[in-house]
Amino acid sequence: MVTKEYLSLAETAEMLGKNKETLRRWDREGKLVAVREPMSNYRVYRRADVEKIFKGFMQEGSTSESNYVEADNDYKVLELFAGAGGLAVGLEKAGLKCVALNEIDKFACQTLRNNRPNWRVMEGDIKDFDFIEYNGKVDVVTGGFPCQAFSYAGKKLGLADARGTLFYEFARVVKEVNPPICIGENVRGLLSHDNGKTLEGMISILDEIGYRVVPVEVLKAINFKVPQKRERLILVGIRKDINLDYHYPAPYNKIYNLKDALKKGELYDSDVPVSGGAKYPKRKAEILDLVPPKGYWRDLPLDLQKEYMGGSFFLGGGKTGIARRIGWDEPSLTLTCSPAQKQTERCHPDETRPFTVREYARIQTFPDDWEFAGSLAQQYKQIGNAVPVNLGTEVGYSIIKFLNKYYSLSNPK
Repeated sequence: MVTKEYLSLAETAEMLGKNKETLRRWDREGKLVAVREPMSNYRVYRRADVEKIFKGFMQEGSTSESNYVEADNDYKVLELFAGAGGLAVGLEKAGLKCVALNEIDKFACQTLRNNRPNWRVMEGDIKDFDFIEYNGKVDVVTGGFPCQAFSYAGKKLGLADARGTLFYEFARVVKEVNPPICIGENVRGLLSHDNGKTLEGMISILDEIGYRVVPVEVLKAINFKVPQKRERLILVGIRKDINLDYHYPAPYNKIYNLKDALKKGELYDSDVPVSGGAKYPKRKAEILDLVPPKGYWRDLPLDLQKEYMGGSFFLGGGKTGIARRIGWDEPSLTLTCSPAQKQTERCHPDETRPFTVREYARIQTFPDDWEFAGSLAQQYKQIGNAVPVNLGTEVGYSIIKFLNKYYSLSNPK
């Protein structure tokens, strides 16, 4: 079946991550011109025009040739909420040394130990550990703390108000260790969580323990050598006695796609290794067989659209991630913890199946020799939760640049 030529206003807004009013303004300005569907007179967009805008939009502001910088010293990292090691491996690739990692999930801990026997893995609830031994011995504390709302006890939104949340534990450890810089990462949704109050509280808490927060940015993984449309919010705290600016890594011009992830090329020097993977139920596979590369549920015949979507068929929104088959020449949509659920299909371009474990790992830019412990479901979960390794590397370079400057000013020759 041929991919349909036109997209609705809602589908276009969802694909570009813009609201409908922005698209109407672009239409008036001639940036993305809509056409009228003859029968309904609805505003629709040519798919080719939308994809062209999307490619340009992804690369907007991309300027960097390389963020690489060599570390002047052996900089040490304490990693909290380490997961399967996506951020830690990325920081290691940049030249930072992980001295300890805390993680509560036993399968993720086994993954870390299996791959890096020299790392100190502190398995268990972060509340059960203190980190005083690392005071003055660690240059950066990092952590992908889960996003939780605070129970506001007062207007200050201070450390006491966050007690019982995992951000409280992150801040507690930063206070105990007192590094020059701390880096937290989270989902983009933290910006709007509880109308922005959660993020406001986090910034207030870091201020209270002696850290000024750099203006928060959301980094798009596709701009940092990751073949995936994934976004991570980065929260950077600089110790207040340090009068230095931190600069986020500069985005790259090149956007990598699924072919770059799974085939021999710039990102990997071989095709993706064969591995186990999930399977679709029989009826789902029969339906997804009819979806073309870069297509989704609206590319199905109308009767199958209704069968597959059920009551959701009549609701608004493009829902472009449902029954979605990724194309070779585009980045993957954001990987989730389960590759075969109804709203998170990421179907292989040529075969009607979810991506395998090693394909998942490639899209997250893990090295091929990084093995994941546990069942198939546990492996998918670990990979889906991870920070893309290459994004971690670029953030690592930005940390090294900051630390090089800090120590050169602190210890002039």
